[in-house]
Amino acid sequence: MKLSRLKRLPSRVKRAARYEIHAHWRRQPIVQGSVFYESFSGNGMLDNPEALFRELLAAPDLHHLTHIWALSDLSLYRAAVQEFSGDDRVTFVRYGSAAYYRALATSQYLVNNATFPPDFSKRPGQVYLNTWHGTPLKRMGYDIEGGALATANIIRNFVQADYLLSANPFMSEQMYQTGYKLTGVYRGTLVEEGYPRIDRQFLDERERELVRQRLVGAGIPLGDRKVILYAPTWKGATFGRPEDDLDALLAHIAQIEERIDTSRYAVLLKTHQTVHAMAADRPELKRMLVPNEIPTNLVLGATDMLISDYSSIFFDFLQTGRPIVFFTPDLADYAGTRGLYFEPEEWPGPVLMSAREVGDELHAIAENGDAVPEASREKYLDMQRRFTPYEDGQASKRVVDIVFRGVREGYRLRTDLADDGRQKILLYLGGMRPNGITTSALNLLNNIDHERYDVSAFFAQSRSRVIQGKQMQIHPDVRQFPRVGGMNGAKLLHLARHLDFRRGRIAQHADIPAQNQLWDDEWYRCFGESRFDYVVDFSGYGPFWATLLLHSPDAQRAIWLHNDLASDAHREVNGEKRMLHSLTQIFTLYGQYDHLVSVSPTLSQINRDALNEYAAPEKFVSALNTVDAEHILENAAGDLHELTFDEETGSIPDWAELLLADDEDVTTFVNVGRLSPEKNQTRLIRAFAAVHAENPRTRLVVVGSGPLAGDLEALVAELGLQGSVFLTGMQRNPHAIMAKADCFVLSSDYEGQPMVLLEALVLQLPIVTVEFASAKNALPVGSGMVVPQTVEGVADGMRAYLRGDVPDSHFDYVAYNRKAVAEFYAAIGAVPVPAPAPAPAD
Repeated sequence: MKLSRLKRLPSRVKRAARYEIHAHWRRQPIVQGSVFYESFSGNGMLDNPEALFRELLAAPDLHHLTHIWALSDLSLYRAAVQEFSGDDRVTFVRYGSAAYYRALATSQYLVNNATFPPDFSKRPGQVYLNTWHGTPLKRMGYDIEGGALATANIIRNFVQADYLLSANPFMSEQMYQTGYKLTGVYRGTLVEEGYPRIDRQFLDERERELVRQRLVGAGIPLGDRKVILYAPTWKGATFGRPEDDLDALLAHIAQIEERIDTSRYAVLLKTHQTVHAMAADRPELKRMLVPNEIPTNLVLGATDMLISDYSSIFFDFLQTGRPIVFFTPDLADYAGTRGLYFEPEEWPGPVLMSAREVGDELHAIAENGDAVPEASREKYLDMQRRFTPYEDGQASKRVVDIVFRGVREGYRLRTDLADDGRQKILLYLGGMRPNGITTSALNLLNNIDHERYDVSAFFAQSRSRVIQGKQMQIHPDVRQFPRVGGMNGAKLLHLARHLDFRRGRIAQHADIPAQNQLWDDEWYRCFGESRFDYVVDFSGYGPFWATLLLHSPDAQRAIWLHNDLASDAHREVNGEKRMLHSLTQIFTLYGQYDHLVSVSPTLSQINRDALNEYAAPEKFVSALNTVDAEHILENAAGDLHELTFDEETGSIPDWAELLLADDEDVTTFVNVGRLSPEKNQTRLIRAFAAVHAENPRTRLVVVGSGPLAGDLEALVAELGLQGSVFLTGMQRNPHAIMAKADCFVLSSDYEGQPMVLLEALVLQLPIVTVEFASAKNALPVGSGMVVPQTVEGVADGMRAYLRGDVPDSHFDYVAYNRKAVAEFYAAIGAVPVPAPAPAPAD
């Protein structure tokens, strides 16, 4: 066993044990009347869950409920544990422990202000309330550039939630509906009744003094001074790994204190809960750091002035009517990267760039009786109307009424988010590697009519930057479900599942109740209550994914056949039929799909004939791949020098230099594709060698990477073609290279409908292609030349181009895409809504 595997072994054993424990408790009965709370992954008894917990605990008619809190460290939060030590209705579990997974799996009610772990899946009989943790000033989810991938576990939690809590109309519309694309897919109840945590700010003088005593008890020398609370948000690229500079925080506070009367005012620091652990280790912060275990809204209730930046805390503080000062030295950078929903000009207080300015402003406010500055009053009142319209101290009672008492009449509830009039399509996109299937999937998502269809994409979350780069090209109107975590269920059941696959029994996935439940649970874990009219396996090569999609609730299901799959299954690579077993297993699932979609009519007939034992002939249909012509043409105009410039060497590759030289006396043939056996660049290079011997004013550029790169380099050297044949490796913009070439040549052993031919057609390149089964479907009538699949055949095609006998490409990509998209709708069983008739001419 390799050393790296040995090092990973303890963590794998621990993870396996966790899954087994979770699986055990998921088989046990739900404990009626039990409520499980989690706030910020166990970082204290905090936020909306804490406010609801106290409301429930105090309600005489709900005295029968039992309450379980998840805390990351029971000793760190011992004050909370001790407070309820005498109440046998309240217990605590350590986050991530066996007891945690027991509570998660068996509690009747689940309350969270963020997200449960990736392996969480709500069980029948459980009620999930997600309260979230604030009205956002910072952009969220899809509103952040490239933010879709970070939504994976969030959207998974949201679509499982029976209730989503919203503080105000902006949060409902901008965050939930738009930022997380819940319009069209969320089937639960959106509760817009204010925030329970803000109830905790309604303090009388006695309660205010109790909060101050808690601060003093934590080591803060408050005395009788008023409180100025500095509450910056977290900084960094990811929520779980903040990058706050504590030295800078200390320096800023020192500069503020220089300019205020510190005998009358104490500046306290409330770090974001993700940063608190770092701050608590700094002794210099002891005199000012608000403990994480004191609920923020209690502290806000005892705060006289607030210093904020981009934190949602200021929306809560609006309810108090007290002054807010914004300290944003990094405003330009933060707004440019993360993005903000409101411009600083709209904020309900002065926006300042230096700590000294903040100190001066606080001094001026103090001199004016701690009142909101005149210049900010109208904006302050406007934001109160917009963001705290329901904050009357009774939000907790209203939410408890709705969720725990079942009272709905008279409350602001929305249950219509899923019904937006569009039909719903879910597409599994495959591995998202840079290949033809990924390109065709991305093109399709760009061409679907998103006003008529609500489209979701499903794929495995990946750490690969190359794959993430492709995922980030998904059309912005598409909702993404990156799969995170793994299947729940006992290891013995999974062993049986794997054995069924090995023994060729995958088609029986629904026949054994325990196995069927595994797959149903996994579907729910990934998609919750979401429903789709059409479910599409656009890859068609993964048995796991093909099986999972068959467990979608009522939907028409289609699977794509990108090649002559019977031949694919039996093709040998290095003497092995690597895809034989997996493809054969997928074939056995075909009978359970409604539509088997090949990418050309000829290919559909080939698959129908070869796979007739697996599915009825009428299920085999076809739909051409679409093409993203605008993107191709934009790429083709790219600066090849800039694209290939190596900053380390200060130069560009020889092949790029030759292409940029644009020698009209030299003919450039180009090929783009993975360097693998089925693409047969070996045949292409040997054919070019023959042509080049006859006409030295020729060159061949092969774009792509793959397992045969070394073999092809050796072949080029063996044939003495260095300086005439160039292997460029993977290029992020192959279209700019294709645009510099004269003729595109394809020498593959087999293809479905190769995307690269469509790209060459868009670029109006003359095309020479070998005669694979669907070659004629891939080329418009009168375009290109189809030649035999031999070295001599390819050589003859290149000679024909040199003679001027290969016709130029003529391609109406607008009409082509219109046809291809219509075929897609028909192939999945969708009935497109007729386009409105054009308005009559004036």
